[in-house]
Amino acid sequence: MRSSLRHLLFILTVILFSTPSPGKQISQQQAALVRSIDEQGQAPVALLERIVNINSGTFNTAGVLEVGKALEHEFQALGFTVQWVPMDTVKRAPSLIAEHKGHRGKRVLLIGHMDTVFEPSSPFQKFVRDGDTAVGPGTGDMKGGIVVILSALKALKSVGALDAATITVFLTGDEESVGDPPEMARKALVAAAKNSDAVLSFEPEISQGGKDYAVTARRGSTFWDLRVQAKSGHSSQIFSSAMGDGAIFELSRILSQFHDTLREPNMTYSVGMALGGSNIKVESSGEASVFGKANIVPGEARASGDIRALYPEQLAHAKEKMQAIVARSLPGTNAEIRFTDDYPPMQPTPGNLALLAKLNEANRALGVPAMEAMDPMSRGAGDASFVAPFADVLDGIGAPGAGFHAPGESVDLSRLPLQSKRAALLVYSLIQ
Repeated sequence: MRSSLRHLLFILTVILFSTPSPGKQISQQQAALVRSIDEQGQAPVALLERIVNINSGTFNTAGVLEVGKALEHEFQALGFTVQWVPMDTVKRAPSLIAEHKGHRGKRVLLIGHMDTVFEPSSPFQKFVRDGDTAVGPGTGDMKGGIVVILSALKALKSVGALDAATITVFLTGDEESVGDPPEMARKALVAAAKNSDAVLSFEPEISQGGKDYAVTARRGSTFWDLRVQAKSGHSSQIFSSAMGDGAIFELSRILSQFHDTLREPNMTYSVGMALGGSNIKVESSGEASVFGKANIVPGEARASGDIRALYPEQLAHAKEKMQAIVARSLPGTNAEIRFTDDYPPMQPTPGNLALLAKLNEANRALGVPAMEAMDPMSRGAGDASFVAPFADVLDGIGAPGAGFHAPGESVDLSRLPLQSKRAALLVYSLIQ
């Protein structure tokens, strides 16, 4: 199916599933769920402050583990069995799994992550509250989302709705920088998804123009690395049959054709770094060095970047086109491109949109406007992408905030109870 046609069908499906329809009035048990969250008062905020003040940058494995230990007791108090998944082989902190096994309704997987982008070296370290706003590392992305999960589960337990439910909570410790190889780092998460009917991911909720959005599709992330070798010598001989065109002209040709020929709806491709000359060195940190002179034909060139695609076949098609462009070498040059798949695409599906429709039943019961599916071009990759091939997924239902991944990241505390109510009612509808 052509990408443009598929994009049109996606838009039509979003409209179909997102349009509110008449439903039942809120039940007594649902009303009790809502009241229970209101009765939690400031306890969720206190928990958020506690875990935000524990540094859990992805590479601070001890800090990530400390956050997990604090959460372990919260889940055990709700009757969940907690286990840890070691991640030593991928040099990351362990993942936390909390399970509640029952015999009724859908098997629901709730996912989130304990790590942040703020390592101990960052000056941005503490939770600071100013009225209904709290600033701190991970307040929105996504320790606030973890608090929403716990608040919703506490409400469900208070009305007896957990008794027969099968619910698994999976919290990774390396979402911001997934361990390598990703298939090993996400092996346990994928296994949990294969044993689930529905997955809810609590990445931050996004509001734009006064509207709240949920995520039914995310583009994946694939890195590419392009290396060019060429003959090197005095610049007076360039373009000759003996010398050829040099590595930088070949690199420029390839990148120019990438720019002009690869574009498709819901896909982007970017060049993040380009070097040309000789003795190119690139560190894993991103630092690089190169030697070059104006009167020397460059013998080496290198560029790297990424591809963000919505559909697996779209990604495969882009790779094929890039390989074909690279293969048409200029005289005296040879180029090679390699791809590393980081996050798979989370393509839009009717099942994902059906979960959004369920969420909008909760919104209707709460008397708040329906939420729309966010444009996949507006959201990056996330852990939901790894589980999307195996179960229906809805993402972006965590804590609302702003400035994610930057000093000053914040969460809107006034809206945390609403998010917890939405989550509790959605989970309740799935486990019946």
